[in-house]
Amino acid sequence: MTEYKPPFRWGFGAGLGVFLLYVLTLSPSTAMWDTSEYIATAHILGIPHPPGNPLFVALGRVWSVLLAPTGLSVAVRLNLLAAATSAAAAGFYFLVVHRLLWGFMRVGEGRKKRSEGNGFAASVWTPLVGAGVSVLLSATAFTVWNQSTVNEKVYTISVAVIAAVVWLSLRWMDLRDQDRGLRCLLAAIYLIALGSTNHLMSVLPLPALGLFVLLVGPAVLFSRKFLIRVVPLILIGVSFNFFLPIRAAQDPVINEGDPTCNGVVEAAVAVFTNGQSGCENLALVLSRFQYQKPALSDRQAPFESQLLNYLQYFDWQWARGLDPSEQPRSGRNPITLVFFVLGLWGLWMVFKTDRGAFLLLGGLAVTLTLGLVFYLNFKYGYSLAPEIQPRELHEVRERDYFFIASFGLWGILAGMGLTGAWLRVSESLSVARPQLMATPVLLVAFIPLGSNWVWASRADDYATRDWAYDLLMSVEPYGIIFTNGDNDTFPLWYIQEVEGIRQDVTVVVGQYLYTPWYPRQLQELTSPDRQRPFRPEQGGGIYEPPPEPPPEPIITLSGQEMDQIVGGSFAESMTIPLGPVGVQYPPNHYLDRGDQLTLAMIIASFDERPIYFATPSGILGRLGLEPWTVRHGLAAKLIPRDLTADPEPGLIQSSPGYGEDWWDVERTVALLDTVYSYRGLKDRTVWADKSTLNIPWYFYLTAVQAADILTRWDGATESQVEALLAEAEAFLVTARGGRLAYSDVEESR
Repeated sequence: MTEYKPPFRWGFGAGLGVFLLYVLTLSPSTAMWDTSEYIATAHILGIPHPPGNPLFVALGRVWSVLLAPTGLSVAVRLNLLAAATSAAAAGFYFLVVHRLLWGFMRVGEGRKKRSEGNGFAASVWTPLVGAGVSVLLSATAFTVWNQSTVNEKVYTISVAVIAAVVWLSLRWMDLRDQDRGLRCLLAAIYLIALGSTNHLMSVLPLPALGLFVLLVGPAVLFSRKFLIRVVPLILIGVSFNFFLPIRAAQDPVINEGDPTCNGVVEAAVAVFTNGQSGCENLALVLSRFQYQKPALSDRQAPFESQLLNYLQYFDWQWARGLDPSEQPRSGRNPITLVFFVLGLWGLWMVFKTDRGAFLLLGGLAVTLTLGLVFYLNFKYGYSLAPEIQPRELHEVRERDYFFIASFGLWGILAGMGLTGAWLRVSESLSVARPQLMATPVLLVAFIPLGSNWVWASRADDYATRDWAYDLLMSVEPYGIIFTNGDNDTFPLWYIQEVEGIRQDVTVVVGQYLYTPWYPRQLQELTSPDRQRPFRPEQGGGIYEPPPEPPPEPIITLSGQEMDQIVGGSFAESMTIPLGPVGVQYPPNHYLDRGDQLTLAMIIASFDERPIYFATPSGILGRLGLEPWTVRHGLAAKLIPRDLTADPEPGLIQSSPGYGEDWWDVERTVALLDTVYSYRGLKDRTVWADKSTLNIPWYFYLTAVQAADILTRWDGATESQVEALLAEAEAFLVTARGGRLAYSDVEESR
């Protein structure tokens, strides 16, 4: 079919239109989960969590530098990368659908005759309209849209790779007798190899591409021109992983896994075996050893439950805002069924048009659905099967983003099916210009645009940035703050590394203390020659600079001593001295490696650095240090003294019904009134991610508890108490999921 001419200008226009939609709904800052980590590592050329994502980091840095003259913030620049790569995928998919519909319109002389003489030039415009409809559906699917308005993950780059591979594969089929065709196939394979250094999601088209080539033109696999080029291209693509040991050797502030190597040969072995051998540190990162997923034969939940989890997320895609429930049995079901059937219809149209293309698209659809569900082997879904206990048997959050490529592809297929429905209706009409008269059928494509806008949009959402800023500003100069997980860690990295605020504070990630590399990095980063200074202008008007920085790192153990620390119990009771008090642990009390290293840091640092905890639970609770902590707004400061017998002036204990925590009332009032920011945290319309509702809940509880301590403080006024209670009510709206959220069902669980 060499006569086919791709409408590149139309494809570019479609991608540009999608990009503008994403810009309108773009996040102006960071967001929960991995967003802050990826923005920060791209900004400083750091190394994020395994597998390190070197292509994203390098591409993100280059992209950010190129956009720097615009004056946009770093966060907006990196979020625009997500929008641009998703829009690029939309452009490629426009070309894919146009090509398939062009072929469909020419299958059968009867169809061709019906296309002629109807006054609408169907043979020209039908593929363009159908491609536009398909791109609209794909781009506005909830997960695709939501992940394209903030750089939460690296997956939008992989989605662009997948779409480009599909397009290049179809071009190879059309041009396989020419050198241009071979170049298209080689380009597709190179993109898969290069994309693997962004994320292995980029490799997902490989099975379908292999079957497609075997069916359409297997001779190319034995062609000398192909063989002498394909191997070097694969090696060159995969070699981008050499970025990891090269950059790790330069000790960036964020250097997760520390994938350093002693030589080029062992690094090469690790790179080209994808972590199965070679340099140990690099191999552990590339193979994602940190997460230690079980074998596929060891299912973390029954496959039928995992499949239901996928169907739950599929149900979200086409009308998320129609029913705020996250359950698959919802008011969205009729619309979900419509788009499911339209997708099947689209696949049938591909089958009728070209069996090779059907194998490519159908094989990819199976890989991105059943294959991916089986391979990911998730636990029970975050919001599914609540009767299954304990909570650890469930995922810690909704995992719909893993299926972004699946939902984007299904939107394309559903758009083709809708085009087929439009043609079928037009053929049944006995009027002039039947296709024009049948265009109301295409309005179905606008359902996701209208229903998903509020839920997918992240415009004007500063909630995560302000949460991190507020937490970091709760810490005194040169303080240490122990965090518990992604959402009280990565946003702090963003504030420090991207916005350059309060870099003097040492953020300790409790989860990483179990690794051999992280305690060493903390020791190095807090040594006198690398300790970053406190900047007085960042004191918020409440912190004065100390006379000098701390003279020692936060942990003084040698590397060998740190390596020897393992979890264990002690036969006898044990008392650990902290200044004038002692922390007592009963016989057989278990302290794991992270707990022991935390205690070692506290003992080494509390005379020189203020010690804080991000929440009054987690590590603080496990170590039994609550009796010696004082709340400074959102954070809890460790003050090792008998607070009940000898409280300092200004310390007030909250009422029995409000936790009986100790509070530094003046510091807390100053933080709440003059330092903290709450954009996106009060009176929200929708807080889409239910797994992060603990953040607005924490603000609500802090406001309620602060109001309580003000009633017990002589320096407070009634208006201050009333203002805090009013703020608490606004936080409560968000904590329940927002004004449009599923509050009643959420409360009944």
